This record gives sequence, structure tokens and C-alpha cells, in this order.
Amino acid sequence: MDTTVLTYQIANDPSPVRSARELLRDAYEADADAFRSGADVRELVKSRADTVDKVLRTIWNRYDCARSPDIALLAVGGYGRGELHPHSDIDLLILTRDGIADSWHDDLGAFVTLLWDLKLDIGHSVRSLDESRQAARDDVTVLTNLLETRMIAGPEELRTELTRMVYSDEVCSDRSYFIAKREEQLARHRKYSNTDYNLEPNLKGAPGGLRDIQNIGWITKRHFGLDSIADLTRFSILTQEEHDILLKGETFLWRLRYGLQLIADRNENRLLFDHQRALADMLGYRDKGRKLGVEQMMQVYYRTVLALSELTDVILQYYDEAILQQDQEAKIQPLNRRFRIRDQYIEAINTQVFAYAPYAIMEIFLLMAQHPSIKGIRASTIRALRAHRHLIDDQFRNDLAVTSLFMELVKTPHALDETLAHMKKYNVLGRYLPEFGQIIGQMQYDLFHIYTVDTHTLRVIRNMVRMNHPESRTEFPLASRLVHQLPKPELLYLAGL
Repeated sequence: MDTTVLTYQIANDPSPVRSARELLRDAYEADADAFRSGADVRELVKSRADTVDKVLRTIWNRYDCARSPDIALLAVGGYGRGELHPHSDIDLLILTRDGIADSWHDDLGAFVTLLWDLKLDIGHSVRSLDESRQAARDDVTVLTNLLETRMIAGPEELRTELTRMVYSDEVCSDRSYFIAKREEQLARHRKYSNTDYNLEPNLKGAPGGLRDIQNIGWITKRHFGLDSIADLTRFSILTQEEHDILLKGETFLWRLRYGLQLIADRNENRLLFDHQRALADMLGYRDKGRKLGVEQMMQVYYRTVLALSELTDVILQYYDEAILQQDQEAKIQPLNRRFRIRDQYIEAINTQVFAYAPYAIMEIFLLMAQHPSIKGIRASTIRALRAHRHLIDDQFRNDLAVTSLFMELVKTPHALDETLAHMKKYNVLGRYLPEFGQIIGQMQYDLFHIYTVDTHTLRVIRNMVRMNHPESRTEFPLASRLVHQLPKPELLYLAGL
């Protein structure tokens, strides 16, 4: 049926549930067909939000309270960004200027009941401006939701006043918000064992997933007052290349999530085995030789989130410097002529160091192995590393200086698997050892393996290193005794690789 006709029926029918359901069902099916035909997922996510807007606005305007200048219906959270996947939560805020008037109670009750009858995944709250301010002050999750609001119906000045309040230091300082969101992300990563390589990953919550991208967006909004991460290019925090990586990665994850929710027919973010084959087929991945289509899709996924993890590290470091350390004097410890430690992060003294001394690409990881207090690589150096990774070629691999540095790294007594994981994360290990590069993100589609091949390999290295620890003498007496008899244990680690 024509959308205009349905909207008219919703507005005028005493019992509009059937008309509203029909409009939502027709739009859902049309968008689903378009997705299966290869339509732009970004347009479809926006289209879903637009359709729900139209239904909610029409229903809201049926009630007398909608004509008051002191109440408004707002979209918040992801819906506030204008993004809705097929079964995403639809978060609403009914915002009042000073509280609920007695004459509104019946209208608001009928409105919410009608939304339940539509069986939409609605989450709603009713708050005055003062209540919203207090809730945002008490709960950073509420504050985050209110950073992304969009008017569906009502006076725009109410939303403007709400936005002014939630962006003020009175509710939460820039510094406090950044610390809270950073700790929230670390806790979430721990929940997923700090790995993006689980074979049944969560598209939203796992490291490198959609929540990490959203986290950058929220901090961006709170710190700069910007509507889009793309605007970070104006502040030299994000290069055009990095913006492209972020946009391409988010679009790919959106395609997975959109298709997954169509297949599961619910708000699902876990890419379970039960859905992976069907999703790969929906997205056009076909078996090629011995490599299954589902394995190809998952390898693209793992490589995408690896790149996104690297990028979000860079952006959060810049925010750390801009928000937390802007008035603090840096603690610098020289290492050699090429590198130093700044506030526990290793950095190149000159960002062109990798250009005139390519072996420094390997040297930086050796220094990290030799100095366990180093927390990571500084953002500017990560960028320099990314810009010069193309120098890792056959000449680089055959360079005696590079080979010596790599062997020294393998010999250094430390958590070798962690150093190799850093090398993998920054796309150095896979380039230096092309055989390893081929299995990055490679899953084996069976129920025996719970991690990708590269992650299994690094865990093998970790277990080998553990054999040198005293506690292994009682837990694994034979293996421990044999390891301690090896004249060159580094050969064992190379064999593991």
C-alpha cells in the first residue's frame, strides 16, 4: 500500500495498530530485499530510522499533549544518530520542560501502550530537563545516550536546552568523561578476553568492533562538539587514509550486522556458527578450492577488526594527550639515537627514522621486549610505522641487521607471544614472515578450534615460553626438563612459528 495512504490511516484511525504494522512490515521487507540485492547498507540503516520516525511522529501527533510547547519526543542513542538495523533497539526520550502535567498522563500511557502493541524494540524514559541533567550526572551511560539526540516531534528549543546542559562541565567534565569511556572500553575488552579473534565474535562488543568506533564518536562529540568522526581530519587527529579505514571498516561490520539480524530475525550481534554460513552466502562469498566461502568472510572480518583496533588505539592516544596530559610535563627516557620512551610509550625521535633506517621497524619491537615497562607504541610512531610498512620486502627480510634483531628478539627472556602479537597487530609480523601473513584471520570451520590459526600459533609460543617458568617443572615435568636442556631454545620458538 502507498506510504502516504498508510500514514493518513495511522493519523486518523481510532485503532491505528494494523496500519502502522503494515507500513513497518512493508518497509522492512523492501529494505531486506534491497540488502540482498546489494544496496548500500548505510542508506538502508538510515531508511529504517526514517520509516520509524514517520510512524512515531504520526502516532505522537494524534494526542493532545503533542500540541504543548513544554513536551517533546526525542530519539536518543543509536537511533538518535539516525541509525537503525532491522531489529535494533529504538531508544526514546519523552522530554518535558518542568515535569508531566496532569492532563498528559492518559495520553502518554496510551502512546506507550500503542508502541508496545506494535512490537517494536522500544526503550523509553520520561524526564524533565532537570531530571535529565541529574540522570546524566549520575550515570555516564545516560549521558552518552543524551549526547546523541534527534527531534522526532515537538519544540526544538527543548532539545537545544538539553544539549547545552549535557555538554556542560556542570554535568561531567571532558576529562571525567574520557576516563569513564576509556575504562568502560577496557572492561568490555576484558569481557571478551582482549581478543578480536574468537571464532564466534560479537560484532558490537569485541575489540575492534562497532562499540569501539562508537566510543571514538562519543568522545569526539564531548571534546570537540563535532557531529561526525570525519570532522577530525580538520584537527589533524585523523588523516584522510585513517578516516577511509574507519568508514570502510564500519560499513563492512554494518553489512555483517544487518544481514545477521535478517537471518536471526532478532536483535543479534553474536556471529554464531549457526548463522555464519547463511550470512556468507547472503553476502556473496563462494567456496574457492579448499577455502570455504564462510572462511573467506571471516578472514575479512578478522583483518578488518585488527585494522580498526590499531586505528582506535591511535585516536585514543591522541585524546589521552589532548585531554589528560595537555598541562603535564612529559617524562622522557632516551633509549638510543632512534627511539625514546615518552610517558611509558615508545616513540621514534624522528618520524622518518623508518625511511632512512628500515631495520628500525624490527628494532622497535626488540626494544619493547627488552623494556617490559613500555605500555605500547606512541600514536605518531604507529602512523610512521604504517606509512613505511611497504619497506618490508625481500631485501628487508634478507638484511643481516634485520635478521640479527629478530633473532635477538626471539632470544630475549620475556613474554614472546605478546611481542609477536604487537608485531601482528601493526602488520609487521605478517609482512616479515609471509607464511604467517597468509594465516592471519584464517579460521578452520569446525567445532574443535576456538581461535583463528594465527592466534592458536601465538598461544603455542606462549605455552613454549611457559616451560621456562619454575611452576612448569611440577605441572609439565618432562617438557620443562627437555626445554631446559635445549642449547638454543630460540629454535624451538621458530619451529612453533
